[in-house]
Amino acid sequence: MLYPLLFLLTYFMEVKIISKEQLINEEIRDKEIRLIDSNGEQLGIVPTKKALELAESKQLDLVMIAEQAKPPVCKIMDYRKYLYEISKKEKEARKNQKVINIKEIRFSPNIEEHDISVKAKNAEKFLKDGDKVKVTVRFRGRETDYSHIGQNLLKGFYERLSSVGDIEKEAKMEGRNLIMILKPKKS
Repeated sequence: MLYPLLFLLTYFMEVKIISKEQLINEEIRDKEIRLIDSNGEQLGIVPTKKALELAESKQLDLVMIAEQAKPPVCKIMDYRKYLYEISKKEKEARKNQKVINIKEIRFSPNIEEHDISVKAKNAEKFLKDGDKVKVTVRFRGRETDYSHIGQNLLKGFYERLSSVGDIEKEAKMEGRNLIMILKPKKS
């Protein structure tokens, strides 16, 4: 019997979810505030009730900007328009971010010279596209005893790519793999 009642209550309740970073209108509990007009003009220290009346007369909201200040700073503005502008700026910032991918190139310590040149050509293409390259030498069984061969391979691999990339992370053993990360050179 309780379940249908809860369903009806949630069905008829209007739920507004707005991210509240600032206090607005009646949520402001301080007696006095420093008020900034909608034009950006400072009106000085004013009682909160008077500031609310002023905001209502202009059909705008009273928004607390700086809560830590003594007295807190509030501004008269259209809060929904303010939220819209903030979300617009965040979208613009996300659009301008550059995503850097990490491409991985693997080989074993007994790789042939031609195979190294093919993989170096691919790595050069990745670096020119602006991606980072993770170069991995995989050791199997007793090959780990000859990790110096892998070190020499990675040095030679970097020398082929030194014109387009720099070393971000030096060659280091991680388990049975010797890993080095290259990043594109700044132009």
